[in-house]
Amino acid sequence: MTSTILFYIIVGIIILNFVIDKILDALNAKHFKDELPEDLQDVYDDSEYKKSQNYKATNYKFGILTSTFSILLTLGFLFLDGFEFVDNIARGYSTNPIVIALIFFGIIMIASDILTTPFSYYSTFVIEEKFGFNKTTKKTFFLDKVKGWLMMVILGGGILALIIWFYQVTGKHFWLYAWGLIAVFTVFMNMFYSKLIVPLFNKQTPLEAGDLRNKISAYAQTVGFKLNKIFVIDGSKRSTKANAYFSGFGSEKRVTLYDTLINDLEDEEIVAVLAHEVGHYKKKHIIFNLFASILLTGITLYILSLFISNPLLSHALGAETASFHIGLIAFMLLYSPISEVTGLIMNVFSRKFEYQADDYAKNTYKGEPLITSLKKLSKNSLSNLTPHPAYVFMHYSHPTLLQRIKNLRK
Repeated sequence: MTSTILFYIIVGIIILNFVIDKILDALNAKHFKDELPEDLQDVYDDSEYKKSQNYKATNYKFGILTSTFSILLTLGFLFLDGFEFVDNIARGYSTNPIVIALIFFGIIMIASDILTTPFSYYSTFVIEEKFGFNKTTKKTFFLDKVKGWLMMVILGGGILALIIWFYQVTGKHFWLYAWGLIAVFTVFMNMFYSKLIVPLFNKQTPLEAGDLRNKISAYAQTVGFKLNKIFVIDGSKRSTKANAYFSGFGSEKRVTLYDTLINDLEDEEIVAVLAHEVGHYKKKHIIFNLFASILLTGITLYILSLFISNPLLSHALGAETASFHIGLIAFMLLYSPISEVTGLIMNVFSRKFEYQADDYAKNTYKGEPLITSLKKLSKNSLSNLTPHPAYVFMHYSHPTLLQRIKNLRK
């Protein structure tokens, strides 16, 4: 195989992914105006349903614009040998492969983010603002960008530097050391993400003493679940949309409730949502997802080790000098169809786990408050209640609201 053939295979994969995504988006959009099923008739009144349809249609049209811009930018970069151009800039500053790679990825990541920032800005301050969701200030928006860049430089740059160093020292066996590094980092972040990363962006405070905390503690006792760490996060700082999540394990396990969730739901509904989250923990879904992620990372790194030394990868992207960092980008583009398949499989598991967590909440607490909470959360985020089945299969990590309600009422 020549580098030219490999180049056009990469281009073909990018275009095929784009076409499939746009077909799925179009199929989904055809269902925006469907009549609501009987079980969901009480989620919206007529004016709210029209608002949700308008919100979906607006995001659909905006999504076509952003994804078209993205693919044109990517293809233009490929055909104009953009990777070689950036590589030459990086090589002008150093001869050290690690430094070259860090400069190379730094330029690409930050330039890409700057180019897409106007779309993100429009989405936040025009679309989300129009439909009453946005609470982000312009200062917070740009501070988040800067903090994100710093995290990318420190964490992403540090891990990349070590992986390239492993490659230099151990050759084709680098994947084992890289896998070990990423596995340790993944476990560490799972344990301490809420303690170390979240405070950079949001304020977290322990749930104050009162009826809600007493009800949560009483439920936790009935299922033998030791829960000392219940935090409230200021989600309203950025959006009116609500959420709750479980993080960590062992002594570091904690539940985080968005302040918007507490404002939107009754105490009984919040306990039901928490019971669902406890279900994920009790059913060991968090451990499964953690180990599945680590396993998939190991498989990906092993396959990378088989091809990364081949200069064909770098040459396919127009680079005259073979290098780890350009070869890595070529590999990631070629590997994307496999990533899509593994993503689909993980979504199948995820949807199954959501049913199990719902069942756990229904059996250890009550099903009806969970149903009403799901309806309220869907209403308040103007969710799509009639998605196309193919779109659900490809993109949804959760069952649809209708599917969850039917399962909870069994």
